[in-house]
Amino acid sequence: MERDLIHSDHVMKVLTPREIVAELDKYIIGQDRAKRSVAIALRNRWRRQQVPKDLRDEIAPKNIIMIGPTGVGKTEIARRIARLAKSPFLKIEATKFTEVGYVGRDVESMIRDLTELAVNMAKKEEQEKVKFKARELAEERLLDILLPKKKEEIREGEEGDKEKVLEVVRGDKFEADSTREKLRRLLRGGKLDGRYVELETSAKAPQMVEVFAGAGMEEMEFNIKEMFGNLFPARKKKRRVKIPEAMEILIQEESQKLIDMDHVIEEAVRMTEQNGIIFLDELDKIAGGEHKYGPDVSREGVQRDLLPIVEGSTVTTKYGMIRTDHILFIAAGAFNLSKPADLLPELQGRFPIRVELDSLSMEDFVRILKEPKNALITQYEALLETEGILLVFEESAILEIARLADTVNERMENIGARRLHTIMEKLLEEISFNAPDMESKKVVIDRDYVTDKLKDILEDQNLSRYIL
Repeated sequence: MERDLIHSDHVMKVLTPREIVAELDKYIIGQDRAKRSVAIALRNRWRRQQVPKDLRDEIAPKNIIMIGPTGVGKTEIARRIARLAKSPFLKIEATKFTEVGYVGRDVESMIRDLTELAVNMAKKEEQEKVKFKARELAEERLLDILLPKKKEEIREGEEGDKEKVLEVVRGDKFEADSTREKLRRLLRGGKLDGRYVELETSAKAPQMVEVFAGAGMEEMEFNIKEMFGNLFPARKKKRRVKIPEAMEILIQEESQKLIDMDHVIEEAVRMTEQNGIIFLDELDKIAGGEHKYGPDVSREGVQRDLLPIVEGSTVTTKYGMIRTDHILFIAAGAFNLSKPADLLPELQGRFPIRVELDSLSMEDFVRILKEPKNALITQYEALLETEGILLVFEESAILEIARLADTVNERMENIGARRLHTIMEKLLEEISFNAPDMESKKVVIDRDYVTDKLKDILEDQNLSRYIL
């Protein structure tokens, strides 16, 4: 009953498509069609949870293919969506996989990785819930270390002797309680932070056996390592640490004891099956072009293996069986040398939503430099502020940086907004190097500064090809 209440509370906080797009706008410039598509796909998950149970399992996720050149925001959209949904999110390149039976990773490993991420997320959530109780228990353990309890033994003998010993023990107990409370107040007030204590912690047993499993056998490799690891008792080692660090170590140990791992795994499996998102990048690299003849284990073979996962199948993991029917797949690719139609027809059918992302213009570059919450200029200003440097970008400098990025993208390979990173890094290289020793604490970047720093590189085609 309690778990249902928690789940319904989570459902109530799901954002509307308009709110999702508004959140994405804070970090990603343009690409409105792609934002709308992923917002609808995310909202459809909430809608599916509201329909009658007999129909719920019949509704398949609306998987998406995002088509567009590199550096236009495909990965960022998927990553931000996962954060908004608080879902297990895995980014993986399709080129990492080969057909089962060949050297390389098999496609089922992505479901195992996603489940592992979900377990870590669920474990972290449980640790937050028991954090207060774990802190209380850790505090008691730390006080036991600071003020060890006296072990008084009542000897067998006459009644009178027993009563005398009991009186002494009772007197010591009141005194110890008073001292303990004083120590507690000092501990909470931070007055003992400079003191060292000796802790006994568990040390990992050394790796006695190294197992190398073949492709598709990663699960067996882990299980064998785990089995051999459990054969040897956990070793203890003593560490001398300051009290704040000791408190953190003890909180971790106590929270591990309080967590119900069965519940964590059950919740992780639910999160994976119902909320998991897999971002499958470089999908165009496994699309078979017209020039290909015969089977290709790194292209058509991967597509054939990928098909049942996307369609919905059951994958064995160390946490149990995971159904992939309702995992949301967001695929992306430039599709320069191939097109979505080159994919297997069955696989195409499992990606009903296709969105084409626009190439970035000079105006987009200006906005990317200034507007997002994590804008590049904001990042560099914050980095140099740590050295006491006030970095000021004039509007003319921002326009010039955007113009140069656009020019270099046209002249050479178009790598989208990533070109801004290379230009900004080269532009501020000297300031970043000299920042700790600079006397002037204010640096103004104007158009002349940008031109002066990058003119020679731009004029030399070969040089700009390597540096920018």
